[in-house]
Amino acid sequence: MLKPNYFFDLEELEAKPLFNGLDAVWDAIGQIKPFLQGNLVSSVAEIRKKGDLVKQTHVLWNGKIITEDLELKPGDTTKGKFEVFHRGEKLEHAAVIYAGAALMDDDIQIGSGVVIESGALIKGPAIIGDNTEVRQGAYLRGSTLVGRACVVGHVTEMKNSIMLDGAKAGHFAYLGDSVLGREVNLGAGTKLANFKIARGPIKIKVEGEVIELNIRKLGAILGDNTSTGCNTVTSPGTLMGPSSVVAPNMTVPAGYHRRRTVIRPKK
Repeated sequence: MLKPNYFFDLEELEAKPLFNGLDAVWDAIGQIKPFLQGNLVSSVAEIRKKGDLVKQTHVLWNGKIITEDLELKPGDTTKGKFEVFHRGEKLEHAAVIYAGAALMDDDIQIGSGVVIESGALIKGPAIIGDNTEVRQGAYLRGSTLVGRACVVGHVTEMKNSIMLDGAKAGHFAYLGDSVLGREVNLGAGTKLANFKIARGPIKIKVEGEVIELNIRKLGAILGDNTSTGCNTVTSPGTLMGPSSVVAPNMTVPAGYHRRRTVIRPKK
């Protein structure tokens, strides 16, 4: 079986316990929701008393919620360069939820230094790690675990998926029942398809052997430092080893692709 440590460096990850004891990396998909429910501490319950739509920009800092006398100086959130000031005092590691964001559930945990832009919509359960940026139009549909210093980009949709530390899906991406490893980068328009057109369970070819999974939905497992070009589509049940590369406009076939695989047009 292909274990999680074939794909990810799990050391010092807050999400490491989710992968403990798994014989196959795809088994993590079924563990996302119970893991979130057992570990999540809500950051937004007090804010949501005013309704699902955030009507005024909120700053979360040291257990406080601040809405007045704020000065925001945008910068690279993932590098801790988004600065927040309250009455002239710099608030280190403050999180910002802009007016116009929609928080549809109390079961949402927001880390320090997080920025959630106007127009983002988040359903729980969801954990968003420190210094992550959730951009305008992002849609977190529930059961989403986002690590530290990640980007959930403009019109990017996540559902029952994991982004490990440093992963980025900056523009027009779809992540369904998928796991992105550390520092994975999805080019604009990348779609991780999770549902076969043909009826039947997901099947994965691993070095000549076909493994039939007792699940109907599985997107992609992308190992650490893998990158996809713009408009890439991965077939349901795609597993790519670390440091792999997909050229733009490619469709990646289902199955296991070894470390450092390069998928590009045939000459």
